[in-house]
Amino acid sequence: MPISTVTPVEAEQLNPYKIVQSQLEQAGKRLGVSQDVLNILKKPKRVLYVSFPVKMDDGSIQVFEGYRSQHSDAVGPTKGGIRFHPDVTMDEVKALSMWMSFKCGVVNVPYGGGKGGVVCDPRKYSKGEIQRISRGFMEAIADIVGPEKDIPAPDVYTNSQIMGWMMDTYSRMKGQVSPGVITGKPLSIGGSKGRNEATARGCAFAIEQAMKTLGKPMEGATVAVQGFGNAGRIIAGLLMEQGCKIVAIGDSTGSIYCKEGLNLKQVEQLKDDDSATILDDSNGTPLENPEDLLELDVDILVPAALENVITSQNADRIQANIVAEAANGPTTPKADEILFEKGVLLLPDILANAGGVVVSYFEWVQNLMNYYWSEEEVNKKLREIIVHSYQEVYALADEHQTDLRTAAYMISIQRITEAMEARGWI
Repeated sequence: MPISTVTPVEAEQLNPYKIVQSQLEQAGKRLGVSQDVLNILKKPKRVLYVSFPVKMDDGSIQVFEGYRSQHSDAVGPTKGGIRFHPDVTMDEVKALSMWMSFKCGVVNVPYGGGKGGVVCDPRKYSKGEIQRISRGFMEAIADIVGPEKDIPAPDVYTNSQIMGWMMDTYSRMKGQVSPGVITGKPLSIGGSKGRNEATARGCAFAIEQAMKTLGKPMEGATVAVQGFGNAGRIIAGLLMEQGCKIVAIGDSTGSIYCKEGLNLKQVEQLKDDDSATILDDSNGTPLENPEDLLELDVDILVPAALENVITSQNADRIQANIVAEAANGPTTPKADEILFEKGVLLLPDILANAGGVVVSYFEWVQNLMNYYWSEEEVNKKLREIIVHSYQEVYALADEHQTDLRTAAYMISIQRITEAMEARGWI
């Protein structure tokens, strides 16, 4: 789905690395942290660039490039996904590793932030080629990852199978079974129950708390979801189970709207049908401009797809009471200011989509103990952490009369700073 047209001035500010540095600076100054500390946190501790050869199905050799960024290990080992995408850049993985540090901080799991990526379009390759790319990248970064160093996980265009191949490669290289080096693995080799739904479930828990803050019931609340991939469709289902009405859904093919509520099962069937799109839904009316979904009069808006979809160009037309950032970075800094002034309760990505890293942490703990929990226990522990984190963030935002994103950053920065002080780094 295309993003809104922005002015050249704002487009300049959509570099994710510059955005996260700006957010850090703003929260740090409000917290009263020294510029020296901010300067440390503005840059990753380590960024590794690799290139590695892969033999393709036709016998040719293709050289792939990749990155792994480790932002801070003050609190604990670094943690974060590996993505396969043609647009992966060093600045992107640096920014995402910083966001991961702050995401871990706000939910108080003992990790710093990491992120990695391979520059490739996995849709162009066979399963065998994807396996060789996955193993080749793990071989290239193996020296800097490990259960007590840096723990990767799935991200854009990677999945549990790819994590399984990477874990196997690392284990072979080290001469021992090492399930804790990777999270998001298949259940049969040390994955955690509840991990696949964790990001969506955490977001749904945060939305539920935000609705309580506003004094609104979940029953009958209207919801628009932009992005109908793994997170978006699961969030929609979880909210519907709580009585919400899903009135709009959008994906890369377009957006549909039904005031009375969409038939979610029917939309899911169309999404899974290669010969159809969600626009074929008999209940939903296609929106002429797919981006109009963002501006619908709904209680809850869930941007669950792209970065920078809510900008200074459309923020003043957002009518939702709650914006829950299931995606990473869907709101630009200028749009943040506008939404706060309008009184929109924005659940920032580092809180709203932190469920994934929380359950990744659970998976890692289970791997280290070699003792595994039921899905009910995983979900119960996840709920406790998300609810407590939301309450902490909201209380601090209320105390400082600021937005939830700034408050979330303040909490994270404080925790990382305390760890650096305890280690004698500052």
